[in-house]
This record gives sequence, C-alpha cells and structure tokens, in this order.
Amino acid sequence: MSQKALREVFGESLLGLGSENPDIVVLDADLSSATRSILFGEKYPHRFFNVGITEANMVSMGVGFATCGLIPYVCTFSFLLTLRAADQIRSHISYPANNVKLMGTNGGLSGFGDGATHQSIMDLALLRSMPNMTILVPSDEHQVRWAVKAVSQFNGPAFIRIPRVEAPDLHPGDQQYEVGKGLVLKEGKDVTIVSMGMMLNRAMDAAKLLEKSGIDAEVLEIHTLKPFDNELVIESARKTGAVVTVEEHSRYGGLFSAVSEVLSAHHPVPVDCVAIEDRFAGSGQYDELLELCGLTIENIITKATRVVELK
Repeated sequence: MSQKALREVFGESLLGLGSENPDIVVLDADLSSATRSILFGEKYPHRFFNVGITEANMVSMGVGFATCGLIPYVCTFSFLLTLRAADQIRSHISYPANNVKLMGTNGGLSGFGDGATHQSIMDLALLRSMPNMTILVPSDEHQVRWAVKAVSQFNGPAFIRIPRVEAPDLHPGDQQYEVGKGLVLKEGKDVTIVSMGMMLNRAMDAAKLLEKSGIDAEVLEIHTLKPFDNELVIESARKTGAVVTVEEHSRYGGLFSAVSEVLSAHHPVPVDCVAIEDRFAGSGQYDELLELCGLTIENIITKATRVVELK
C-alpha cells in the first residue's frame, strides 16, 4: 500500500512540476489544503491563485492564463469542478480547445466522509461527452506522478481524476505510460476484465481468484478514458469472447459505456459491468461505500462468470 494518500502525491507532483516549468500556474477554489495544491502555493505564491468558492470564475481565469501562454492547473473537488463549472468548461475550454488542465480531486467515492453530495460518480460521463477533452484516471502513486506531468506536455484540454485515499502500488516505478494507450496487466483467454483507477486492484484480485474456478481472465487497464484505446479492447475481446468492465463511477457514461460503444461497433461479445448503479451512495468509510455500491471482488467474479457462460 502506498504510504501516502494520492491527493498528497498529487500535491507533491504539482510542486515538482512547478520547479521544472516556470509557465505552470495553479488555481484553487478555497480547498487547497484538501486538494494539496497548497504545497505549490507555499513555494510559488506569485504563481498560485486561491479564488475562493467561485469554481466557474476559476475556470474562466484559467482560460485567461492559457491565452497568455501559461499552463494553468485548475484544482478543486471533482464534483464541484464538473458540475458548478460545467458551462465554463464546455464553452471556454472544450469548444475552443484551450490549454487548461483540470484537476478533480476526491474522485469517485473517495470523498466518503462528506456524504453523497460530495462524491463524484458522474464526473467522467460529463467530461467524456465534451469534444477535445483528454481524461486520465490514474490507479496508483506512480501513475499520478506521470499523469500530472504528462498533461503539461501537450497543448489542449485535459482532466485528471485524483482519489483522496491511499492506493496499492500496482506498477513499478520505471513503468512507461503513453496517453491514449492502455496496458495489459495480466494475460488470459477466457474473459477480459477492463478496469481503471482505484478499482484496478480489485480487478486483479478477482482475476487471481477466478483462476481457482478454471477461468483464465485477462486484465486491461485503461488509464486514459479519452482518447480511448479501441485497438487494445477489440484485440482482447477477439481473444476471450467476453468482457466485464470495473469502475468507480456510474454505469452510465464512463468505462462501461466506452467499452460497449467500441465493441458493439467492431466486435460484439457479451459485456457486463461492475459499476455504481442508478443511485447515490451515502456517508460511511470508503470500503463500506464500495461494498454498498457493489464494487467488490465477489461481484467482479460473479459478472465474469456470467459473461463466460453467455459466450
């Protein structure tokens, strides 16, 4: 298990990037202690802007910086960013393809203590539907560090979904990543499990347990939800003939939708999902909420067994 919450890793990564690139500026909406952008603000106060509880204005300010040749990182809780500032993101960032980097912390259910209103279960669906948007969903400390730097290296809108909590290290420190290219974490022949973010560890555990029942599962990681790695998913589906998606997001508009869209058009196979059904969660500890919403190893095994039977 990582010794640090991924929001802390994000803050450190942002601070490190600031020392490498003087064009980086950071904006936060009165949550810098929680998002950990405060680390950047303490070191570079002249490049840090706490705008108060004005998320929409913060996005528009970020666009202003971008048009001046700077690289703004706009930070707040993911639900606040994607809902309160949705119009500004659509009209000022997505439509003109401005070079603004959106940092949505407390992604998924990881903002557990603040209740259902503060949990980001539809953020990916909202931004995935916006043209020109790159969406990264890192799964561990190493990927968070990579993602924060990677979005600074191309021109255009980007969003990173950052969990609040700790996460197991799933990748070696020297792992190479490429925006838009998924990874094969485990090869298999009977069923494909496609996952991302904080659910990837559970997908891997489920695959190991499935072996005991004679099901050889392949596990894919989609760290870039958009642009989506169509080829990797199609190739795996051709090999296994059945697919289950696993995500900490509503079943509508996220990973399940992306995989279903690709396979229905190019290689139809039985597909099912482990995702948050048409509901909100509630207050409780993080693991309790995952259990409440069915985001469990047992449910992954059940769904994987089902699609294998449907082949």
